[in-house]
Amino acid sequence: MNNRQLFYNFLGQTSQTPLAIEIERAEGIFMYGPDGKKYMDLISGISVSNVGHCHPEIVEAVQQQAERYMHLMVYGEFVQSPQVKLAEFLVSQLPDTLNNVYLVNSGSEAIEGAMKLAKRYTGRSEIIAFRNAYHGSTQGSLSVMGDENMKNAFRPLLPGIRFLDFNDREGLNQINSSTACVMAETIQGEAGALVPEADFLKEVREACNRNGSLLVLDEIQAGCGRSGSMWAFQQFGIVPDILTLAKGMGGGLPIGAFISSRQIMHSLTHEPILGHITTFGGNAICASAALANLNIIVREKLWENAARQEMLFRELLTHPKIKSIHGKGLMLALEFETFEVNKRIIDRLIEKGIVTDWFLFAPHCLRIAPPLIIKEEEVKTACNILLETLDEIE
Repeated sequence: MNNRQLFYNFLGQTSQTPLAIEIERAEGIFMYGPDGKKYMDLISGISVSNVGHCHPEIVEAVQQQAERYMHLMVYGEFVQSPQVKLAEFLVSQLPDTLNNVYLVNSGSEAIEGAMKLAKRYTGRSEIIAFRNAYHGSTQGSLSVMGDENMKNAFRPLLPGIRFLDFNDREGLNQINSSTACVMAETIQGEAGALVPEADFLKEVREACNRNGSLLVLDEIQAGCGRSGSMWAFQQFGIVPDILTLAKGMGGGLPIGAFISSRQIMHSLTHEPILGHITTFGGNAICASAALANLNIIVREKLWENAARQEMLFRELLTHPKIKSIHGKGLMLALEFETFEVNKRIIDRLIEKGIVTDWFLFAPHCLRIAPPLIIKEEEVKTACNILLETLDEIE
C-alpha cells in the first residue's frame, strides 16, 4: 500500500473529506509533495510554524538535545535545563505578574490547567466563556467552547459554564462573586479572527477585578508574534491573571503552557499535593525547540513583519467577492458570501499550490495565517494568485 492508502486505512479521521495532501518535506513558508509539487503555506499548520518550517536553529536545538536526553522523569520532579531556561525566557518577555510557567503538551492541556488553577485559587466553580470561542477538544476545554453543534454529541460536559456574547458589554454584568474566571481568546480565532471592540477587554478586566474573578486569556493562536505584537493583549491595555500558550510557541513541536503569578500557581502544590501533573509536559526536546523558536521571534521582532505584511495583504486584496477582512497581524480572515463560494476558492487555490482553509465557526471566511517570516514578494505572489482565482470562481 502507498502512503495515501495507509492514511485512509489506519489513521483515525476527523472528517469524511480530509485534504489528504501528501507532503514529503517543508522549508520556510513552502511545503513539497513527493512529486515535487510546491505549496505555499498560508496557514502555518494553523498558526504553528511562526518562524517557518524546519528553521535551522530549531533543527540544531532538537538535534543537540536529543543527544543529551529526551525524557527523565515526570514534570516538576527533576531540574531540567531546557525547561527552566524556557520558563525564564518566557517570563522575561511578559509583565511582572506573569512570572510562573507550567509547561504542558498542547493548547487543550493549557486550558485544562488554567481552568483547574482558577477554581483552586478562588475556591469557586463557575466559569464564564464566550460564544464562538474555540479552546480545544478535550472534555474540559470542550465545555468552554462556544459552539453547541460541536459539543452536543459529547454531553454531559462540565457544569457551571455560562456563555456571553463577545463584544457585548451588557453581558459582563453576569460576572459575579461566584465566578472563578472569565476565559476569552484575546482575538477569537475560529470565529474568523474576530477582534474585540475598543475597550471591551478593559471592561472585562475591570469586571473581574470588581468580583475577585480571574481573567484567563487564550493566546494559543494569537500569541508569539502572530497578532502584530509579541502578545496580543499588549494591544488592548490589559494583563491577564492566567495566559495560555501553545501552537506557535514550539516551532513545530508539541508544547503548551499556562502562565500566572507565583502566588496563584502555588495553590496547585497543596490540598491536594500534585494539584496538576503531567508526564510529558515540558519534554526536553520540545522545550529546546520552543526556546530556539521564541529566541528567533524576539531577536528578529517578527511581530513587526506580521504587522507590515498585514497592511500589504489588506492593500492588495480588494475584490468584489471579498466582503471584508478581519483580524490583526498575520491572523486574518477574508469574508465571502457563503461557505460554498469559499470552499471552491480554497480547493482551486490548493490546485494552484496555495494552502489555506476555512474557520470552524465562520466557514464563509478564508484563513490567512502564513509563517511570520513571509516576505513582501511572497505576499504579492499569494495575492495575485488569490485574485486570479476569485475572477475564475462563479
